[in-house]
Amino acid sequence: MSTATTPSVTPEVDGDFQTPAVAAVLRYYALVDQGDVPGLVALFAPDATYHRPGYQPIGGSAALTAFYLDQRVIREGKHTINAVVANSQQVAVQGTFAGVLRDGRSVDLRFSDFFTVGADDRFTRRDTYFFAPLV
Repeated sequence: MSTATTPSVTPEVDGDFQTPAVAAVLRYYALVDQGDVPGLVALFAPDATYHRPGYQPIGGSAALTAFYLDQRVIREGKHTINAVVANSQQVAVQGTFAGVLRDGRSVDLRFSDFFTVGADDRFTRRDTYFFAPLV
């Protein structure tokens, strides 16, 4: 298992830690921040599933597209990746997000994402966790 920490605003990983799966995950955040829904959905396998607090599991390309275009409560913002941990089939990240919700409120939060990748380095599953005082 490898670990890399990135203090910069731009998600970058140095050295030979940069695997195709890690590169795809970092590209995902850049595409989300740019609002490129077709580009980010293309990083997922056609039958991928996304698990996110407050939503039923989101499965398949059409549902992912609908989520990012119509259902996601975030209008715009910027992800900063602080840590990446990866093995041959999984990539985990920890970071922060600052942005604006669709209702105009500002949001600034910490999150973790866990990606499972297939043989073609496309995501087959993504699980998101937010750091929020629930219990």
